[in-house]
Amino acid sequence: MYLELQKRLEQHLRAVLAEKYDLQLETIPLEIPPEQKFGELATPIAYELARKLRKAPKIIAQEIVAALGHLDGFSSFEIAGAGYINARLDRAAGVRKTASTEAGSQAATGIHSLVEHTSINPNKAAHIGHLRNAILGDTFVRLLRAAGQKVDVQNYIDNTGVQVADVVVGFLHLEGLSLAQVRLLLDELKRKGERIDYHCWDLYAKTSQWYTSGTDQENEARKKLRYATLHELERGGNETSEVAELISTAVLRRHLGTMLRLDIEYDFLPRESEILHLKFWNRPSSSSNKPVSSTSRTRARTRAAG
Repeated sequence: MYLELQKRLEQHLRAVLAEKYDLQLETIPLEIPPEQKFGELATPIAYELARKLRKAPKIIAQEIVAALGHLDGFSSFEIAGAGYINARLDRAAGVRKTASTEAGSQAATGIHSLVEHTSINPNKAAHIGHLRNAILGDTFVRLLRAAGQKVDVQNYIDNTGVQVADVVVGFLHLEGLSLAQVRLLLDELKRKGERIDYHCWDLYAKTSQWYTSGTDQENEARKKLRYATLHELERGGNETSEVAELISTAVLRRHLGTMLRLDIEYDFLPRESEILHLKFWNRPSSSSNKPVSSTSRTRARTRAAG
């Protein structure tokens, strides 16, 4: 839409110059102002015409603005400095056009895209940064669909990463709960109307502080415990991984509920635990015929955690 409005302004300026000054210009200089407070488009055309018309740039700019009148898609034209002309877009009209069904949709392109976004670690409540990323991803999906693409949406769930491991350490070692007691806690929070993702947020913060709050020897032992827990999550088939499954699934449900209130939905929710247990990473890569390294797994998790 922006390029369409830019072209519309260029054509209108060319028509105004032809009618008012009998000038035919091949190119009309249009620029993006350095700050949004000056509008969305600007032109220094008055400076370029000053010598030819033997007038001050500001006088030419005033004449051009008066001749421009109303132009669909623009709210106003203003003179800045000694002769710049700034153009402000009619943002309300743009939003109405974009949202209106009268704008129609593009014909199907035959392109099938997969977009991954959100990908919040399921160890605590979603914060404003997570919401921003989810909204950006959802906006991109809607743009692709409006352009005629078939789009599936994936939300990668890193439920075996170190962030989830930290919360599990908190439940098992700081709070001293067993798997059965974690289940009881979930039921109790639900009965009280309290949220597990908020509870995990506080516990995650406490656990992070606990790792560095002891003596050097204690901190070293806690660090080893952290990574031992992480390895148990990745292996699966043990009580530690069951606690992680229970907690991460409960937190994920809260995330999905939050996103649904923003009208953001997903087609696929691939979970890293399932990928690991299917031994996907042990399969040879297509390019090297070698198993994927632990470094590659770490990088993949980092990208997914976004």
